[in-house]
Amino acid sequence: MTAGPAAATPAIDVVQRFNDACNAHDIEGLMAMMGDDCVFEDTAPPDGARHRGAAEVRATWEQFFASSPGARFTTEEIFGAGDRVVVRWRYEWVDQAGAPGHVRGVDVFRVEDGLIREKLAYVKG
Repeated sequence: MTAGPAAATPAIDVVQRFNDACNAHDIEGLMAMMGDDCVFEDTAPPDGARHRGAAEVRATWEQFFASSPGARFTTEEIFGAGDRVVVRWRYEWVDQAGAPGHVRGVDVFRVEDGLIREKLAYVKG
């Protein structure tokens, strides 16, 4: 389920464009949505690794897409309040043996001046 047009806000629009770039594995598009001072906390156990600044975040995305060439996120729900946007998602992949897998999770974004300043990712399981 995704938010309908009536629920769209400028911050949600930024996150939706970011998610589209992510599913296209478009690093330039992703980084165009993130500020130079961005912070990305991934889902690495136990608390997620923290990546700071555009160069470090870019390197993290490059590594992620290289290790998961079939990565795909499906938005299950998206909503926003002010500068915060929450996305409930399902991440699907195919492993090296050809077996499919998935996890579900949530991203909490902070959007400021039309750019993502913070992306905090959480995963089930």
